[in-house]
Amino acid sequence: MAKFQWEARSRTGAVQNGVMEAKSRDMVEAQLKKYGFGGISIKEEGKGLSMELKLPAMFGKKVSTKELVIFTRQFATMIDSGLPLVQCLDILSSQQENPTFKGVLLKVKESVESGSTFADALAKHPKVFDQLFVSLVAAGEVGGILDTILNRLASYTEKSMKLKKQIKGAMVYPATVMSVAVVVVGVILVFVIPTFAKMFADFGSDLPGPTKVVIALSNFLKKYIIVIIAGIFALVFAVKKYYATKNGRKTLDRMALRAPIAGPLIRKVSVAKFTRTLGTLVSSGVPILDGLDIVARTAGNVVVEEAIMKVRQSISEGKTIAEPLAQSGVFPPMVVQMISVGEATGAMDAMLSKIADFYDDEVDNAVAAMTSMLEPLLMVFLGVVVGGLVIAMYLPIFKIAGAVAQ
Repeated sequence: MAKFQWEARSRTGAVQNGVMEAKSRDMVEAQLKKYGFGGISIKEEGKGLSMELKLPAMFGKKVSTKELVIFTRQFATMIDSGLPLVQCLDILSSQQENPTFKGVLLKVKESVESGSTFADALAKHPKVFDQLFVSLVAAGEVGGILDTILNRLASYTEKSMKLKKQIKGAMVYPATVMSVAVVVVGVILVFVIPTFAKMFADFGSDLPGPTKVVIALSNFLKKYIIVIIAGIFALVFAVKKYYATKNGRKTLDRMALRAPIAGPLIRKVSVAKFTRTLGTLVSSGVPILDGLDIVARTAGNVVVEEAIMKVRQSISEGKTIAEPLAQSGVFPPMVVQMISVGEATGAMDAMLSKIADFYDDEVDNAVAAMTSMLEPLLMVFLGVVVGGLVIAMYLPIFKIAGAVAQ
């Protein structure tokens, strides 16, 4: 069978493309018309030696958030156009360039053809489709609004991806400056200072205190540099092991929330994620208890997760959602009051969405403020450290020059 590249328009006018295996061009065209496509353009792939290397799953390419968003948007469009579920999966898998994602979609298609629901088929691949994705799809299937749910899910994923990029972007500058500072100071101490120390030893004069300290630091670093590097790796490994324990993760997550600069930002990110996720789930018809369970599992912070689970427990006992939220101490009073109003008026999903939008802006402002504050502090730190080393090494030269002048 030959491979054919195709491009066509769906019933809504959206342009789709992909690759399909068939015996002839006519069979491809007939199949696409069966799916409801028009304006079909088909081109046979060039003949020649073709080899596909199939790697084990552990070495396969990961499915990125961007790829998942694109898939979700396209799937929603095709479902809204009236295409059957299996045919949508067939088309989207054929045009998928990521081999890992393509394999997953083909397995999902096989499961659906075998009689599984779409949500159950997705649940078999938790590394690609998380519990939130599966739960929303299940709600969409039950309510007959799968296309609407998929569009909401794509919007939610896009906003979550934007939030992650903001946080990572804010960390790039300070991490880069600190890395440069460590490299520059290390080079000066290991390669530059010993040259000055040898020159000063030849002079035989008494050295100033700052110069002695810098030379001693240089000698220590040269002597124990392997031990220092090994100690850093051991410390990182120990912290990771400690974080892997229940108590360790809880302790470190609590410290992160209380950190002077990063703490308020982490809290705002947690609130934005909580309200956005819960709002999406509630508006999609997921029961509040199930929604809170999903939100807790995707919180990313044990302290926040425990607070949400306490809220869930309280609600199961007949209490309101606002009361346990206020008692948790994690969520700001404004958030608690707005959720209370939403609960009383029956507009919980709309209120959660408004809170999420507000805290998205708060995260933007916090990231901008933190970046603008860190920039001058890091530059001053770098100037003081490097400048201090240079001045300490030039003090003996100034001293000798003064003695010669006298």
